[in-house]
Parts: sequence; C-alpha cells; structure tokens
Amino acid sequence: MRQKIVVGNWKMNTTRESGRKLVEALVAGCGQETTVRVGVCPPACYLPIVGEQLQGSAIGLGAQNCHFENSGAFTGEIAPLQLADLGCRYVILGHSERRHVFGETDAFINQKVKAALAVGLEVILCLGEKLDERQANKTNEVLDTQLNGSLSGLDADGLDKVILAYEPVWAIGTGVMASPEQAQAAHVYIRGWLKSHYNEKTSQRTPIQYGGSVTAKTAAGLFSQPDIDGGLIGGASLKPEEFLQIVAAGR
Repeated sequence: MRQKIVVGNWKMNTTRESGRKLVEALVAGCGQETTVRVGVCPPACYLPIVGEQLQGSAIGLGAQNCHFENSGAFTGEIAPLQLADLGCRYVILGHSERRHVFGETDAFINQKVKAALAVGLEVILCLGEKLDERQANKTNEVLDTQLNGSLSGLDADGLDKVILAYEPVWAIGTGVMASPEQAQAAHVYIRGWLKSHYNEKTSQRTPIQYGGSVTAKTAAGLFSQPDIDGGLIGGASLKPEEFLQIVAAGR
C-alpha cells in the first residue's frame, strides 16, 4: 500500500520570523510521524534556516523550483546540486504557476526533472488542466501531453523518485475544489497512463498527490479515494493547526 505524502508549498510567503514560528509548530505537532510522509517547501532564501529547524524531525525539506544546470551564468536561479547541498529532499517542478505565469514548457520542465533526479532529489511533478480545458472535456488530453513531455526519456527506474501531483489549475487558490470523485477520475487516468507507458509495477508504486485548495475539512474525503496518495498543500500549509489536521487525515 502506498504511503500518503503531505507537502506544504509556502510559495512566496513568510518572513524569517513567521517561518520560524510555523516550523516550530509543525515540528511539535508532527513529532516522529511515520505513517504519513511530511514535507515543507519554503521560499529559497529561507531554506537554510528552515532546514536547520527541521534537523532530527520527521519533516523533509523541499524547494519550490530549480534550474536544470548545476552551475553557470544563470542570475537569480538555484541549481539542483545547491538544493541537495542544503539538505533538500524534495523539489517541486512544473507547478501551474511556473507553467502559466512564467511560461515554462514541458520540454523545459523535463530538463529540470532529469537534473534534479541526477543529484538524488525527489521530484514532485505537477500536472493539471485550466478551467477552459476542463469545460472543453480536454482534461485527459492535457494530462497526456504534460506527462509525455515532462517525463520524456525517463525509464521505469527513473520514476523511483518521482511523485506526481494532480492540481487542476481552476482549483488553485480559488477556494473551489475538485470533488473527490473528479480528483479520483484524474488520478485513475494518470495511473493508467503510467501502466500503458511503463508497467503495472510502476503504476502502482508511484505516488499521486492532489493539489488544489485542500483544507482540513476536505482532506479526509480526498485521501479516502483509492488513487489519491496525499496532497500538495498551498494556503493551508501556512496555518499550522490546519496543516497538521490535513496530515492527520492521511493516517
């Protein structure tokens, strides 16, 4: 049975002090959690501070993005090797904000995925359709395109450290959430894609999170679906009590 994974994406939020208090509360609340895998992804400038606070806890450190080169003249970027050097376990790639606000293509994301995996990071690869695409019944078509492009060139072994995160763009930060049944249907499609492009073993072992306005009230219903393996949590990850309730829903 796949372990539930709950990861908080803080996005461009927190200060050094508010982040410190948030981590203190999460570490105290999670204790030595083993049933659910837990991670937090603070802004890059706070990775060393948060990483130090997480030492000895059950919570893994993650980053929100990276480049595909490990060094070079890429002003403002952060390398996969630098993230690994800071003690990161996870890196989020292909988030809808990177795709649709910053124009990242599947081919560009694919380069990042390969580079991150090459230095031992676990990739949380985000996928999902926009509202107009869902209304046009193109959800599966969009997922197919993103999976093919973002995972291009990876064999089954290469997916050992890939976590997929289905996040319908129309449900991110809007307060509108896909129903458990809608989310499950997308997860079933993704798992079927993995089976047809890789094999049954890869399909069954690959975690698929849901990300899209998950709250403490909705987490249990989502996580009870057979193909939803936890959540990539945005706004609720900034509220320690709510985030801990979401973690508890994964037990």
